Amino acid sequence: KFAVRMAAPSSLKGLLFLSLLAFCFGKTANEWKSRVVYQIITDRFGRDDGSASGCGDMWHYCGGTWRGIMNHLDYISALGVNAIWISPIPLNIEGAYHGYAAKDLAQLNPHFGSSDDLKNLINACHKKDIWVMADVVANHMGNPGNEDFSQLHPFNNETYYHRRCQINNYQNQTEVEFCRLADLPDLDQDNTYVRSQLYQWVRSTVATYGFDGIRIDTIPEVNKAFWPGFAQAAGVFQLGEVFDGRVDYVAGYQAVIDATLSYPMYFTLRDVFQRQASVRRIADTLSAYDRYFKDQTVLGTFLDNHDNPRFLQGQSDYTLYQNGLAYVLMTEGVPLLYYGTEQGFSGGADPGCREPLWPTRYAQSNPLFKFLQTVLQFRTSVALWNQGPQVERYIDDNFLAFTRGDVLTLVTNVGSNGPTVQRTLTYLPASYKDGTKLCNIFWPNDDCITVTGGKLDVALLRGETKIFYPKRA
Repeated sequence: KFAVRMAAPSSLKGLLFLSLLAFCFGKTANEWKSRVVYQIITDRFGRDDGSASGCGDMWHYCGGTWRGIMNHLDYISALGVNAIWISPIPLNIEGAYHGYAAKDLAQLNPHFGSSDDLKNLINACHKKDIWVMADVVANHMGNPGNEDFSQLHPFNNETYYHRRCQINNYQNQTEVEFCRLADLPDLDQDNTYVRSQLYQWVRSTVATYGFDGIRIDTIPEVNKAFWPGFAQAAGVFQLGEVFDGRVDYVAGYQAVIDATLSYPMYFTLRDVFQRQASVRRIADTLSAYDRYFKDQTVLGTFLDNHDNPRFLQGQSDYTLYQNGLAYVLMTEGVPLLYYGTEQGFSGGADPGCREPLWPTRYAQSNPLFKFLQTVLQFRTSVALWNQGPQVERYIDDNFLAFTRGDVLTLVTNVGSNGPTVQRTLTYLPASYKDGTKLCNIFWPNDDCITVTGGKLDVALLRGETKIFYPKRA
């Protein structure tokens, strides 16, 4: 039944056809370095009818749809991002607006729209050179707390699941892999049927709709042996969620998928820019990354997402936020921007951090929108991902200077009420010859500095961040 409803291939020729489709549409990890991903909660971004009223109950559906996203692609393009990550698409148990409690993998979530709506959204994105990342879940199904699996498809029998137990100790890997997250029925990927159906499902999903990449939920909750086959079946770039601060632990999963979310650096950046801890923590984390990660240039780097209170919930200083965002956008990796960042959203814990965007009427006047727009336009104009590795030029407890090629980024954690930060940089790129003039992208005509005697004198006023680039004759 499942195979028929998915229109799954029953022959080797059909399997090869789907694989070829995925190959044609899918983009590689290396290609994704050119992207900045805008994460969208589908239910919270845009409504079909364009209405702007608020959401009465944040725990349930608020009315966002795929068509609602398509109606505002110009807003996304104007910001300067060139990829979107949307919520999981399958039919979920009622009320699961977020998409992480699937009821039937073969059906789409009708709250978000039809198959044609999804295809139209992805086609419209591709016409604007916006790539689309699907959020997929292979760890569990919906129906938490219920031992009746008959309504879950294709996994409608208890033999497809691990026995019921809860994850209480994330230091116990056996418990993490065999027990339940939030009491959600935990699939047994060692079961041949479960494994083959999940591989077939992700292959069909990518090929049918033309997704360019996938974000994979709950990676460590599934044994590592499952993931290489899943990645191969998808045939596109995989970005996996390992919600953990241990660098060695997270890095271990890059052996089985392309990349992970950069959670250890997320925790570091929150400490440095939200809580104003020593900037040296960034260097410490990068040092650990060098030791453990296979390729940190494809990790998903972020400062906010749907599972954590927003940065501005714990720190209202826009200047500190801008420093953190500048680091995310200028460092190595694939930057991820959570929707609403550009509007200064400051929601708390889930569901507070999943606010509807439409009450803003998609205005582009917020200073954060303009800040991000400036950085993103510059990032694209110099193809930052091709500029070379990140090199630390100066660091102390309150200041960091680093380059990628000819681009110099300066960040500080002193905040808008902090002292002026003045430093002299002596470890400069070879291309910075005496007389080289560099200008700040935020004030390109008014804030320029010149290399003199192999040195650069820099100053950050009121906690600002600066990005310098050589002024061309």
